[in-house]
Amino acid sequence: MSVLMEMAMFPIDGTSSKSAYVARIVKMIQDSGHNYSLTPMGTIVETADMKQALELVEKSYELLEKDCQRVYATVKFDIRKGRIDALHQKVASVEEKL
Repeated sequence: MSVLMEMAMFPIDGTSSKSAYVARIVKMIQDSGHNYSLTPMGTIVETADMKQALELVEKSYELLEKDCQRVYATVKFDIRKGRIDALHQKVASVEEKL
């Protein structure tokens, strides 16, 4: 199974730059060992199951709640049985057709 999750999470209080907060989350994802891709609008992570994906969402929030009064988050999922490495395969499939 492959769970692709696109997530954006950041505080909406404080300064206009949110990169330090996003870096906290990306570091945690990096340390988790899951494949991920950072984009200008969010982070895409591939996990083996939904439980792992939701754990990353929860841990992300825990990293921000300690010093943020209000947190904004969007999360999207693409869940596919019988597939691994969808993070790379989906892009390769499109590039192959170009």
